Amino acid sequence: MGTWDIGPFDNDTAADFAGDLDEAAAEERVPMIRRVLERAAACVEFLEVPDAERAVAAAALVVAQHHAGGPSGPGYGPSEPLPPFPADLRALAVAALDQVLGGLCELAVVWDEAVDGPKWRRGIVRLRGVLDPPVPPQREVLFAV
Repeated sequence: MGTWDIGPFDNDTAADFAGDLDEAAAEERVPMIRRVLERAAACVEFLEVPDAERAVAAAALVVAQHHAGGPSGPGYGPSEPLPPFPADLRALAVAALDQVLGGLCELAVVWDEAVDGPKWRRGIVRLRGVLDPPVPPQREVLFAV
């Protein structure tokens, strides 16, 4: 079927990744997520669709454990519980999402040509924003000059 919606797990690659996480031993789940995020974050060439789809799914799982996050997506995410993630996965997920949103990502190119492309992009930006929220502007003067 390929891709059926814009959510992090709404494609075959991410759904298969969720299945792989479910089948893995509990102690292997965090390293699997880390490897997916590292692969995407370190990409200096063109990030291909499968790697980007797995990275978005992995980042959504990191977001799901963040206090400002939420569920990773209906239906197709992992069924088995995931252990608490180390804090450094947040920065890694941000770097991976930056690659997905960048100009050298096949998935972004494909979505940019689709009708729901802007909606997909907003979803990725929302995930990134949970992990790395913008700093609000300073409103009060700390000292007068």
